[in-house]
Amino acid sequence: MSETPVHTHEQSIVVEATPEALYDLVSDIARTGEWSPVCTWCRWDDAAQAGQVGAGFTGHNELPDRTWDTKSRVVAADRGREFAWVVGGSFARWGFSFAPDGAATRLTESWQFLPGGIAMFGEKYGDQAAAEIDERIRLAHDGIPRTLAAIKRVAETA
Repeated sequence: MSETPVHTHEQSIVVEATPEALYDLVSDIARTGEWSPVCTWCRWDDAAQAGQVGAGFTGHNELPDRTWDTKSRVVAADRGREFAWVVGGSFARWGFSFAPDGAATRLTESWQFLPGGIAMFGEKYGDQAAAEIDERIRLAHDGIPRTLAAIKRVAETA
């Protein structure tokens, strides 16, 4: 029996800020458009639950050839350590982790394209699923370093 593969990618950058300050920045999902090359805005579905595990939010994504919205749910909210969410219930997991690095912080962004997402792409795109999955992998590999660099800029000029 073969399992559906999980595609992953992560990258880190050192930022002159505390883990807590960086956590507060990236967990404020309304600011996502300031650093994401694809997600132009996010909003909490219920402001009373903002930032908590289980809280849902909507994200709006734009590329030159298409736009789409996503529904996500926070799965990790440990201030100064990890902030993460899952898109579409089981499609992809995005997250940030924070580790002290001297007086700075090593900020790591991670992405996992989960079996549920791969299965959904198979159903949605049929014979084109592999090409669509490859494109999402390319976007993650391209977007993560751009996102980290932009967060560093924002955090260090605050």
